[in-house]
Amino acid sequence: MLLAMDVGNTNTVLGLYRLAHDTANPTTGPEMVSNWRITTPSSKQTSDEFGILLSNLFALKGLEIGVVDGIAISSVVPPLDSTLRQVCELYFHVKPVFIEPGVKTGIPVLTDNPAELGADRIVNCVAAFERFGGPCIVVDMGTATTFDVLSKKGEFLGGAIAPGLGISADALFSRAARLPRIDIKKPAKVIGTGTVDNIQIGLYYGYIGLVDGILERMIAEMGPETKTVATGGLARLIAGGSKYIGAVDEMLTLTGLRLIYERNLDRHRKRGT
Repeated sequence: MLLAMDVGNTNTVLGLYRLAHDTANPTTGPEMVSNWRITTPSSKQTSDEFGILLSNLFALKGLEIGVVDGIAISSVVPPLDSTLRQVCELYFHVKPVFIEPGVKTGIPVLTDNPAELGADRIVNCVAAFERFGGPCIVVDMGTATTFDVLSKKGEFLGGAIAPGLGISADALFSRAARLPRIDIKKPAKVIGTGTVDNIQIGLYYGYIGLVDGILERMIAEMGPETKTVATGGLARLIAGGSKYIGAVDEMLTLTGLRLIYERNLDRHRKRGT
């Protein structure tokens, strides 16, 4: 099986896949067996601490870590990469595939400096083009919100980066001493009559305005046939009020990791124990 690991600045999402080539449990196609969302480990956390956490997550689902014979990792937290590598080799006895230069993705990157592009962004584009084709825009709502644009031929043309909704809320609460921290959700009305619903309205509809404003201009440039897909922890919440988000796929990044791993399968095999 394949363990796909998307390591973000705030959260880490993991997915366990049974691949189509699994002869012990043949299927008609890849199948997600389980998935988890956890807080991204700090740089002070040891490989043993993270390895024990992963072992416990598997055990709670009745799974053995020994079923994993491949690991694909997308990480935007470079200080954690060496710890992740140690966990994979010590606990799973697997050499992980990091999404980095030299890994076959199938997505040409036509930007000024392709090396600057975050691994999660290219992984999302791989999955989006596989599912929707092009032209396509991927909106990933995490710590930051990224907009990634694919051409009709599946080329990465560029995009935009905005502060995430969580960052925006934190900035408001930290700079305004009398404003309370609230749960970010869709408000019941648009004209607030209390402090809490005033904040919810501003955050929710203000962020939808940001997302739709950027998408409107990108679609105008790319053409009306452009598809849009959102992913990330807040994607479903924001997509519910957006005029331009056509689909939500919360597993888009994990799907992209699986696809890239399969495209590089012959180059990465399990180490002998």
